[in-house]
Amino acid sequence: MIRRLLLALALGATAVPATAQDYRTRLPEDEVIYFVLPDRFENGDPANDRGGLKGDRLKTGFDPAAKGFYHGGDLKGLINRLDYIQHLGATAIWVAPIFKNKPVQGPPGQESAGYHGYWITDFTRVDPHFGSNADFKALVDAAHARGMKVYMDIVVNHTADVIQYRDCPGDCAYRGTADYPFSRRGGITGAPINPGFLGDGVKTPENFARLTDMNFAYQPYVPKGEEHAKVPDWLNDVRYYHNRGNSYWKGESVVYGDFVGLDDVATENPRVAQGFIDIFGQWIDDFGVDGFRIDTSKHVNSEFWQAFVPAMKARAKARGIPNFHIFAEVMVEGTDTATLARYNRTDTYDTLDFAFTWAVVQTLGGNAGSEALEKLFANDVVYRDGPASAREMPTFLGNHDIARFGTHIRAQRPGITDDELLARVKLAHAMLLTLRGVPTIYSGDEQGFVGDGGDQDAREDMFASKVATYNDNALLGTKSTTARANFDEAHPLYRLIAELAKLRTAEPALRRGDTRVLAAGQKPGLFAVSRHDAASGDTVLAIFNTATTPVDASLSIDPAIGALTALRGQCAAAPAAPGALRVALAPLDFMICKVRKPQ
Repeated sequence: MIRRLLLALALGATAVPATAQDYRTRLPEDEVIYFVLPDRFENGDPANDRGGLKGDRLKTGFDPAAKGFYHGGDLKGLINRLDYIQHLGATAIWVAPIFKNKPVQGPPGQESAGYHGYWITDFTRVDPHFGSNADFKALVDAAHARGMKVYMDIVVNHTADVIQYRDCPGDCAYRGTADYPFSRRGGITGAPINPGFLGDGVKTPENFARLTDMNFAYQPYVPKGEEHAKVPDWLNDVRYYHNRGNSYWKGESVVYGDFVGLDDVATENPRVAQGFIDIFGQWIDDFGVDGFRIDTSKHVNSEFWQAFVPAMKARAKARGIPNFHIFAEVMVEGTDTATLARYNRTDTYDTLDFAFTWAVVQTLGGNAGSEALEKLFANDVVYRDGPASAREMPTFLGNHDIARFGTHIRAQRPGITDDELLARVKLAHAMLLTLRGVPTIYSGDEQGFVGDGGDQDAREDMFASKVATYNDNALLGTKSTTARANFDEAHPLYRLIAELAKLRTAEPALRRGDTRVLAAGQKPGLFAVSRHDAASGDTVLAIFNTATTPVDASLSIDPAIGALTALRGQCAAAPAAPGALRVALAPLDFMICKVRKPQ
């Protein structure tokens, strides 16, 4: 207990204290985000583990020994651990969807539960496995009292899998608009239907009133007993869904196709658009949340987002939330900034920066040097507002879908020692917290979690786990396992993140500064950037050694720089000559240097 108290004092509560009076004024790029799946974080109320349901795991969804089922974490548990999150230096909490889900779905023998929150049936209510609406209000209020923000994870693209097809009881292939137009039943040669409907490109209530027969591709229906499974009740009408079968992730199926069997909402319909504006606007009104993370956003038509995003920001502003942050999942492979920028421009939200993730994985996982990072920052000009948009994009090293950073590095470097892997993970976090973007920590990363893969394998419990395939994992920087609770504020990764989060919060240049690459190469070695904040006049240099050998080199800098202060590491007090800074770094190490302003 004394050790923990001394550690908390040493960290100085990490971030600059964010009072309840000033947290609303912070810009999106000022935050350090902590991402958590409530079910896997902490169990504060065992009485809700089964969500008020009775029966076996296929009824309740609860099986703490199975990675695809509920484990018992909830909102009360999250509230109980706010000290832990704040001491880490997080200023905002991104909470995976807390809406009521279908407890279990999937074909016989392949069932899993909605522990993750993405199979929503009731968009107005917290899932009983997590608690109640009052519990969520308590969480938001408790976070705000600490000066911390809360971001809700929302889903518009789909609901739980309720709608079935009479003519396809199983895995239904996508049927496109060319061969199965809205105007014919069951294909081009079928009977005429929906007379006068001009296609979903004409987004008026009058036009969609003519779309009454939904049997153009498949024959959709709601099974008996589930006629009112969804809330609000309008979501139970098959007219508000695409009903074309499973997406194959290409062409029009990206927007019109069912997401792995989930009911794909027809967001082109103005009734649907207004319905979701009403639903999520009410969460802003009632709870005062500070932003939304949007799931599967690229699977929704752009016109929807062009109406939804400004409507939500206006609703938030009316609620006294001037910097409501909306960021969305546009999953890309590799450093595909073009795709991210396309959605950033057309859909008007900020995109989660998957390109940053893969650039860091390439830089620290392979032998290609730091060119991927150099290219990443050069391409910031393509975003909606150029580099200003890039600074608002949440950056991350891994997540609950694509696997943790350490998992990727271990896969790319077979035989890597635990010590070297820990050093690379530390260096990655140094990049995350000092380079442009909004650093986002996935819960468990700060405790050295290294999962077996993505999706369910990357969703380990922070409280003591009963999942065998989690508990056999070797964690970094500790002798602990996931069989024990892992909230150790003395863990080396936790302490590093806390140190750098405190530094980032204190330095405007690290939060709002422009980025200029000073050194990069085709092989591992020196990588350095300058971060300059015009408003404060501050400049900070972030300098990294991505090689397993020491670096001793001269770095080209602004000739006007006369003196520097070490914020982290052994920075030279002054340039060796005007425009040249001598840099010495140990393998896989870094330094942060602040330029002294002339007196």
